[in-house]
Amino acid sequence: MDAVNLLCFDLPGLAAYCEQLGEKKFRATQLFRWIHQKGASDFDQMSDLAKSLREKLAGRAVIQGLDVISEHVSADGTIKWLFDVGAGNAVEAVFIPEDDRGTLCVSSQAGCAVGCRFCSTGHQGFSRNLSTAEIVAQLWFAEHNLRRRQNTTERVISNVVMMGMGEPLQNYDQLVPALKTMLDDHGYGLSRRRVTVSTSGVVPMIDRLREDCPVALAVSLHAPTDPLRDQLVPLNKKYPIEELLAACNRYLDKAPRDFITFEYCMLQEVNDAPEQAQELVKLLKGKVSCKLNLIPFNPFPASGLIRSTNARVQAFAEVLIQAGFVTTVRKTRGDDIDAACGQLAGEVQDRTRAHIRMVRAPVTVAKSQ
Repeated sequence: MDAVNLLCFDLPGLAAYCEQLGEKKFRATQLFRWIHQKGASDFDQMSDLAKSLREKLAGRAVIQGLDVISEHVSADGTIKWLFDVGAGNAVEAVFIPEDDRGTLCVSSQAGCAVGCRFCSTGHQGFSRNLSTAEIVAQLWFAEHNLRRRQNTTERVISNVVMMGMGEPLQNYDQLVPALKTMLDDHGYGLSRRRVTVSTSGVVPMIDRLREDCPVALAVSLHAPTDPLRDQLVPLNKKYPIEELLAACNRYLDKAPRDFITFEYCMLQEVNDAPEQAQELVKLLKGKVSCKLNLIPFNPFPASGLIRSTNARVQAFAEVLIQAGFVTTVRKTRGDDIDAACGQLAGEVQDRTRAHIRMVRAPVTVAKSQ
């Protein structure tokens, strides 16, 4: 019988497992703290656990992280790790240090089946969903690795964004226990406001997340109209903008923040004209409580797209700001190590014929004069 990886359990799941071993629930809390708060991987380290329990665990369970294939450190302090998830697949996680926070960008899938035009991961295709243990292992490794490097026992990672490889809401059943582990006071103790799930717009799963584990929500919008979004975010053909915005409004009822973040990747002469900014204002104003995050496109050869000039980004932002929207332009971090937004690619044994699927005609859009 294969050993159970205890990283796969949230606290209720671990309590149920301990009960199967004939142990009381409070033992699960002790064990959970050792794993997530102290980074222990050896049961013999867990000095306040009964020896009988440690012996049971040693024969049945493991605390197994992911093997690190490579680590790259950017000039700006960003760190990117490539993790082996087996069968030729590898996923990436990125730590972004700032003065007031430390953010970890976590992957949820080996590849991505959504196939957004501007995303390097999508061009690699899709192999499989990550398990809960593989999602949590990225945080478990990063947090305790960084503590050792910084010679501290204090928490280093204050924010987690599910913005790495994959569409998190297409791996819902594995995602939610991972989120609950991140939020649990006996685990990483992160605030729901500081854990963000980013989605391309899987409407039914947005509704489920609202009920099961409402954390901060970011939505990859990237276009003000359905015809253009159909080209940039193919999922839009299934869940068009009107349905997506309705789901966002429903989500706000239980969200930890009183706004949705809409992400908008700035693509030269595709979605960055001032007229398109006005269309975005018309689409959103008075309809969804939101903030807008404009993201400089990080080019890669297969995309056929170009990053908007700074002047076009600023002109676009100015239209939104004048209309009363809180608007930020994301600072590009880690682009010298391909760790910036849209650049994560890892290694993917594609099962979806992405090399054929992603060969498309240029994006068509009426250019502004």
